[in-house]
Amino acid sequence: MQDAPLSHAAAARHVLGALRSAFDVATVALAGRCSGPGGRLSGERLDAHQVASFELAWAGAELLAAETGLALLHEESSGLDVRLALLFASDAAAAVLARLDAIFLDLGLELAPLRAVRDDPRWDALRLAASGAEALAATGRAVAAADGEVGSYPLDEAHAMAQDSFRRFSTEVVAPQAEAIHRGNLTIPEQLLQPLREMGVFGLSVPGRFGGSAPDDGEDSLLMVLVTEALSEGSLAAAGSLITRPEILARALMTGGTPEQQARWLPGLARGEPLCAIAITEPDHGSDVAGLTLRGTRVPGGWRLRGAKTWCTFAGKAGVLMVVARTDPDRSLGHKGLSLLLVEKPSFDGHDFVFRQETGGTLSGRAIPTIGYRGMHSFDLSFEDFFVPDANVVGGGAGLGQGFYFTMAGMVGGRMQTAARACGVMRAALKAAIRYGEDRKVFGQALVEYPLTLAKLARMGARLAACRQLACEVARRVDRGDGRMEASLVKLLACRSAETVTREALQLHGGMGYAEETAVSRYFVDARVLSIFEGAEETLALKVVARSLMERALGLAPAAA
Repeated sequence: MQDAPLSHAAAARHVLGALRSAFDVATVALAGRCSGPGGRLSGERLDAHQVASFELAWAGAELLAAETGLALLHEESSGLDVRLALLFASDAAAAVLARLDAIFLDLGLELAPLRAVRDDPRWDALRLAASGAEALAATGRAVAAADGEVGSYPLDEAHAMAQDSFRRFSTEVVAPQAEAIHRGNLTIPEQLLQPLREMGVFGLSVPGRFGGSAPDDGEDSLLMVLVTEALSEGSLAAAGSLITRPEILARALMTGGTPEQQARWLPGLARGEPLCAIAITEPDHGSDVAGLTLRGTRVPGGWRLRGAKTWCTFAGKAGVLMVVARTDPDRSLGHKGLSLLLVEKPSFDGHDFVFRQETGGTLSGRAIPTIGYRGMHSFDLSFEDFFVPDANVVGGGAGLGQGFYFTMAGMVGGRMQTAARACGVMRAALKAAIRYGEDRKVFGQALVEYPLTLAKLARMGARLAACRQLACEVARRVDRGDGRMEASLVKLLACRSAETVTREALQLHGGMGYAEETAVSRYFVDARVLSIFEGAEETLALKVVARSLMERALGLAPAAA
């Protein structure tokens, strides 16, 4: 593939089209197996088919990313854009074929549609043109020559300017401080927080009428994705994750908060005063939100909280916590017994704190030592008869029992942001790998001149490009009022991809990659957390993506736009 002609895109689209048809057959068949009386999905049957559901979710993610990359190609696309889209399409098609093969076998479906793809000469032609040794070398050289600038996406002037501004800030201000924060396990300093406040980073999801920069009549998820990616390239924990918590709380307040609560809280959130944290996960329940047990007991004028939360990121520094609590003692209600409460507290810089109320309640926190993602710190929290006034129940009396729904409204943005964070970490890792490959001499020549190095760079670039473009497309979809499942899907794909890309970048560094003094070691350990928080990979795949795909197949949910 000397010039990566667009003619190969036709073969790629044909192969992906055939796989999409087979994917739809698998989805309908699996939905039938997982349905109970009345044609509704059965939780028990879904659990019995977890392996097939997990493969279905991943096949859906890889397929949509490949289709999106090809759809963005046009006659003026650069040779690099074409190469990367075709390479990802080729690799994704091979992965989807294997996943569908396992599902078809498991469900006893006829394998002829998959065999037809494997026997199609266009499939072989695509593999040779996009992922053959010669093509990989050419693509790897192009990725290195572009210094990792891959995954182009059409932006208007305002979005392009914002992206450039935050990338400069990330390079000039965040990155120089990132290693010290990571290795010293420090809390994010004010010399980073204050300029970010001034740049309006905490108000990206707050409507303009409340002091933020989001449109009053909608959202600008694309801007949020671009800014998050730019800051995460400098440091995931010291900058890239700062937007997520105000994003989740702002969306929850806009969905369920009373007008008085919106007027009180949103302007402060937009200014980053106070900073906020989200307290959902509990020690015994993980991503099982419906099983949460932190108890809120009605008392005159409000509620007393008793119980524990864990993995509450930035809880020490935050001045307000969005806490999901069980306000109805009837455990059989599941998620319908949950409410959102806003817990106010002083800001603490250390790794542990105790806050005692005048009324006798206590909130204590301890930072959890972690291998990466240092700077924000995730806390174990203990509530002992901690008082929260009625005014701080999101939605007031009407919001009781609605906390799950308000939380899920916020998590859509959080998951898109996590995909953007993954893209930022991948960008940093790919650029580091290119620089090291050009500087490092091995057996008499630069590392970047070897075919295997070029193949690795090619696939790293293709994966980053696919994830960036899908994240931007899903952001546009969310702004149109759609894309809830796709937000989980892109999070699923991008976070696992970040593990792959940072692993390869570290590997290319050899022994130096394992040294803490090398930034790529930080990228590697930071990337590992991405598939865990904001919805663990398994929970997203099974409970959100696969279930949504099957509901669509059964006609129980609207199709994607």
